[in-house]
Amino acid sequence: MPLEGARKADILATAASVFATSGLRASLQEVADACGILPGSLYHHFESKEAIFIELVEQYQVELDAIAEKSLDALRSDPRPSEEQILALGTAIAECAVRNRAALLLTFYEPHAGASDELVRLASHTPTQITAAMLATLRAAESSRSLRSGVDLEILADRLCQSMLHVGIGVYSQTRGAERFPAAKCQMLLHGIAVDAPNDGRLDRSAATRAADDVMSSWDDTTDDDDKAARIRAVARAEFAKRGYELTTVRDIAAAAGVSTGAVYRLIASKDDLLLSIMQSYVETVTTGWTRIVESHSTPVEKLDALVWFNINVVHRFPEEHKIQQAGLRQSPPQTPNLTMSFSAQLRQLKTLVSEGLKAGQFEVDGVSLEMAARCVFALVFTPENIIQTLGARPTLRFDRETLLRGAAVRS
Repeated sequence: MPLEGARKADILATAASVFATSGLRASLQEVADACGILPGSLYHHFESKEAIFIELVEQYQVELDAIAEKSLDALRSDPRPSEEQILALGTAIAECAVRNRAALLLTFYEPHAGASDELVRLASHTPTQITAAMLATLRAAESSRSLRSGVDLEILADRLCQSMLHVGIGVYSQTRGAERFPAAKCQMLLHGIAVDAPNDGRLDRSAATRAADDVMSSWDDTTDDDDKAARIRAVARAEFAKRGYELTTVRDIAAAAGVSTGAVYRLIASKDDLLLSIMQSYVETVTTGWTRIVESHSTPVEKLDALVWFNINVVHRFPEEHKIQQAGLRQSPPQTPNLTMSFSAQLRQLKTLVSEGLKAGQFEVDGVSLEMAARCVFALVFTPENIIQTLGARPTLRFDRETLLRGAAVRS
């Protein structure tokens, strides 16, 4: 590679690291400082931060498509057992996501209001090739009778791919034993973590499910459309969910609301305060639901099932708040107010639940520590919104029971 091209590649790699660790709002000055050059030298290679974003996304998408192509080419001649092929593809996707975290974040959120058409197009591109490769791998496994019949393979392929990409979005890659995280998540969906999951009827009648239903029945759908502050919060909620808190400005919120920036500031003290006003009741709602479920007189398997059911309904009822809160885990280090306060409590609750299930012989998790097992389960009890929208709430629960609880693979 010519010296000029090598220097540009070095700058791009450094920029990717800066954006991945400091957030997408990191300045070009920060990138230049990390490169050990003056901003003017950086502009010699990239005319703007958006130009860097575009190259990062293109690089990530090319790499992801290459993984898909390689997997499809090798599928027929691959001598490994079906499960090993699935785990290998899943791990490759997760490793690509970690390497390209900045670009991945850009594809999960809409660019800022002034973004170019090219960046909008790239950011909205759906990685269909990698999902197709996973689906082909699953179908080969089904043909070899490694997977149970009746599991929706298209949904499972989507679930596995999203789960692997989320490894790059979150900060799990920085925790001890993170190299086992992708395979552990795949194995949980393939084998399930319940040693002997009860039938659906018994799960539906559990005290944990009743606790979840009781909390959900108390949710209030009423809003005050005449309240100007409520209108601003509603618009801000949508903008934060679409673009992520870091990339959303008060100017974006004002433009979406059809008012001036000054009008927004007359109603709010700051963007941080606006975010907190949006999320406070949501966090309390989620925390209440989790606590009542884990404190119910139910078995660990029944509690886990109820948590999945509760979270399906949370995502369905509060999709924007859910996206905003999930984004709180994706900042490394966090750049927003402490909106993940419920997550630390929920992770502790889930760690206790997994521990109880293992001790009671109701859960089985191989090859990872209790801490890593809890983190894997924590990630999987939240079903992606697009799957919930595609299937509906009850069918999504059935799918989750057939994967996370019982496992999609044929049990030996």
